[in-house]
Amino acid sequence: MAAAVEPLLQKCATLSHIKQLQAHLITAGVFEFYPSPRSKFLEFCATSSAAGSLLYAADIFRHIAFPVTNDWNAVIRGLAQSHQPADAVIFYRRGLRVLTCKPDALTCSFTLKACARALACNEAIQIHSQVVRYGFIADVLLQTTLLDVYAKSGYLDDARRLFDEMSKLDVTCWNAMIAGLAQGNRPNEALQLFTRMRDVGFKPNAITVIGALSACAQLGTIREGESMYNYIKSQNLDANEQVCNVAIDMFGKCGYVGRAYRVFNDMKCPKTLVTWNTMIMVMGTNGEGLEALKLFDQMDKEGFQPDNVSYLAALCACNHAGMVEHGIKLFETMAEDDSVIPNIKHYGAMVDLLGRSGRLNEAYNIIDSIPIKPDIVLWQTLLGACKTYGNIEMAEKASRKLAELGSSSDGDFVLLSNIYAAHHRWKDVRRVRDSMKEKEVKKVPGFSYIDIDGVIHKFVNGDQSHSDLQPIYQKLDEIKCRIMEHGYVPETDYVLHDIGTEEKQNALNYHSEKLAVAFGLLSLGTTSPIRVNKNLRICGDCHEVMKLVSKVYEREIIVRDRTRFHRFKDGLCSCKDYW
Repeated sequence: MAAAVEPLLQKCATLSHIKQLQAHLITAGVFEFYPSPRSKFLEFCATSSAAGSLLYAADIFRHIAFPVTNDWNAVIRGLAQSHQPADAVIFYRRGLRVLTCKPDALTCSFTLKACARALACNEAIQIHSQVVRYGFIADVLLQTTLLDVYAKSGYLDDARRLFDEMSKLDVTCWNAMIAGLAQGNRPNEALQLFTRMRDVGFKPNAITVIGALSACAQLGTIREGESMYNYIKSQNLDANEQVCNVAIDMFGKCGYVGRAYRVFNDMKCPKTLVTWNTMIMVMGTNGEGLEALKLFDQMDKEGFQPDNVSYLAALCACNHAGMVEHGIKLFETMAEDDSVIPNIKHYGAMVDLLGRSGRLNEAYNIIDSIPIKPDIVLWQTLLGACKTYGNIEMAEKASRKLAELGSSSDGDFVLLSNIYAAHHRWKDVRRVRDSMKEKEVKKVPGFSYIDIDGVIHKFVNGDQSHSDLQPIYQKLDEIKCRIMEHGYVPETDYVLHDIGTEEKQNALNYHSEKLAVAFGLLSLGTTSPIRVNKNLRICGDCHEVMKLVSKVYEREIIVRDRTRFHRFKDGLCSCKDYW
């Protein structure tokens, strides 16, 4: 009977057709006496692209006197694939309370897939316990779906524990775990798992290498990135457009714009708009503003209509390169383009562009006049510009707006404290710090890391834990003496303490990026570039020190901070002191 229904279902293109077929099946007694074709009808209805069919399937289910498990599964599956997957979880929980039919492995699987899409990890944990109680835990599909939920929701320890306990692993499991670790800021583990996957005989596919490339990008280490891309080429995985896009992004985040551009030029598959946008963004974040705009124009000439992301990438390129007039002109062009509508990120880029160039009143006017409600990020951007130019009045105005919006970011308090400290307003500094304590806002500690022969060395400000601490501190003293001969004067204005000059200089001298660079000078060859990653924005004093170190020691230093790359060479920085 179910086989006879399927050809009829395939002819249903609209909800009206579905209702006509339902009337026929009811008249024939199929709905009442033949559960199998009824379930097949419900499954088609719940997953059909016809408008309103999913809601109609749920309504049909509610009128079935004695639903079977397959009926239940059909509606859950449709809800899990819908725009509101959380509804599938609600439907499952309600069914457990009111239905006489029992869930099977498919019921749990569909509901867990909904949990994965909705990032509903607490609900997934409850279903996990039910899976064990119902005796379905040996089901490989269920285990894989559970793993996917935990990995996507950031419950990486639970995901890893389940992964290690699984008796049978397919590619899907490896992919979910590698991607979860990469997205969860555990890139080293992701790459270790990628290596283990190959060692035990599994062949990585496009999805696998995308996760691994993401891990390489996080680490910013070209050794792993180049090795990964060589493997991709050897397996012909560079024929996949998405893999190439992620590889371009990875090389860019490692600071190798030329290498990224080579991947872009040598693509075996057709470029998409995403490919162009990625390349423009890579050029922009690495300070190649003019080249980014040339690529933006070339993209248009080759028939690709710029979208919101294209304009944002180009605006960010202007921002990173300090190309204010270019950015203003580009923003005006976007406003005249009927195919795109500026969003909050575009306005944020303009506020940043104007603010960094000292045009604070213009930046404020943009925030004050935009047609959408300004968000926290816009006011934080303005506050950062106020810190750069020491504008207390505007900073206090931005801080009040942030307080009204309920911001509790440690960065807001620190920026305002920095501004007060620069003007020696120590009572105001203490007031801000007391407010932080009152609101239990904790400052995110600064840290940096450097890769030496495949080993990641992490440093925090004033680090006392590294095994080579003594030679590192000796190297720092040597660095300070040598750069002072070239005119270095410590920028102590932003040290948040009312203490003496010597204490302030010591506080600056042991910032994490300086420790990492000192270790790099000790550990790397005399010609190797020193690459450092930092979790926060590099401070003005460290930026000046890196320029002088690159000149005095004749070494290229690349620092990737929270917002961009700084390539220091011969006493200059790629950001042109505009960051």
